[in-house]
Amino acid sequence: MRVITGQAKGRFLKVPRGWGGRPTSDRVKESLFNILGPLVPGASFLDLFAGTGNVGIEALSRGASRAVFVENNRQAVRAIRENLAQTGLGDRAEVLPLDVLAAAGRLKGQKFEIIFLDPPYGQGLEVPALEALVANDLVKENGLVVVEGSRRRQMPARVGCLKLCREHRIGDTVLAFYRPGVDGEED
Repeated sequence: MRVITGQAKGRFLKVPRGWGGRPTSDRVKESLFNILGPLVPGASFLDLFAGTGNVGIEALSRGASRAVFVENNRQAVRAIRENLAQTGLGDRAEVLPLDVLAAAGRLKGQKFEIIFLDPPYGQGLEVPALEALVANDLVKENGLVVVEGSRRRQMPARVGCLKLCREHRIGDTVLAFYRPGVDGEED
């Protein structure tokens, strides 16, 4: 795992020994950031189920103004902090060692332009996490929420005010893109 481009380009990121997580692959990360493109510089970025911080660190390296990392595994939290220090990007980062639903409540009312979530596959955490984003008003009006998941999992067309606007497949992985819409808005 490495930072693909930007300020920390080429830096390798640590993955804790024995950690059972599944980091976002460089291939998926590159596809994601090719799609996000000009939205990243200057954006506030929320990385939920952050793992080792791979995706949020890439966003910071590409010019995001700030990133908040939410992860409840102690080994992974330690890796995020070490990776931020190693890349020199820690001054624009906050690490919350919390469960995603608890962190959403703690962040209530803070608005993010880009929110990325990569929950463990097969646990059904996608929809509750999206509902928590809506309930705690975390998505900017013109913001974008991206869910990384298995292609075997069908994502809903709508979760609260969030409307599925695009899906992008990379092998067995799907990136589902949601934008806020007006409640009751027709598809």
